[in-house]
Amino acid sequence: MARGFRRKGSGPRTRYAAQLDPLERATVAGLMEQVHDLLDPPAPAPEGDDFASIVAGLGMGVTVAAEDQADLDPDDAERDPALDRLLPTANRQDDEVAAEFRRLTETGLRQRKAAALESSAELLRGDDKLRLDEGEAQAFLKALTDVRLVLGERMGLRTDEDVDVLEAAAESLDPDDPLGYALAVYDFLTWLQETLASSMLDR
Repeated sequence: MARGFRRKGSGPRTRYAAQLDPLERATVAGLMEQVHDLLDPPAPAPEGDDFASIVAGLGMGVTVAAEDQADLDPDDAERDPALDRLLPTANRQDDEVAAEFRRLTETGLRQRKAAALESSAELLRGDDKLRLDEGEAQAFLKALTDVRLVLGERMGLRTDEDVDVLEAAAESLDPDDPLGYALAVYDFLTWLQETLASSMLDR
C-alpha cells in the first residue's frame, strides 16, 4: 500500500519520504524512462530486439515508433502532439518568432527535462522507502508533471472537463478495458505529485 510523501526534518537535513511497493515503483520508473526517451530518443535498437513498454498493456504506447522518429525534430510542425505538451510554443500568434525561440531554447529544455526524468527513475530503483533531498524532490516533481502530461495527452485529457468526463465514463468501463487501467495510473500519479508538492510547501 503506497504512502504519500511527508516532510522529514528541517534545513539542509530536510527529506521528503514516501513508500511505494515494487510494482508501483516499477510502473512510475518505467513511465519516466519512456518520457525521457520521447525527449531524448535512444539510438535505434539492433534488428530483432523487442522494446518492452510499461504501458503496452494500456493499449496506448507512450513511446514513439521508429518510423515516427522524424516527428521528434524540433522544427517539424507535424511532430508528436505529446511533445507540444512538454515543450509548448512560446508564441501562438507568430510562427516565425515561435520557431526561432524553439531553435534557441528547446535543446536545453529537453536536456533538463530528460535529466530530471532519468535521475528520478533511478531513485525508484532502491528499496520501498523513497527519501528525497530538496534538489531530488524538485526534479521528481517535474518528472511526475511531465509523465502526467504525456499520459494525459495519450488519453485525450486536455482540460479539467476532459478529466471529469473520463472519470464519469470510467464507472461503466469493463474491468479489462485498458483505458480504465490507464486512468487508474494517471490518478495515482496525480495523488503522488500532490503529496510531494504539499509536503514541499509545508514549512
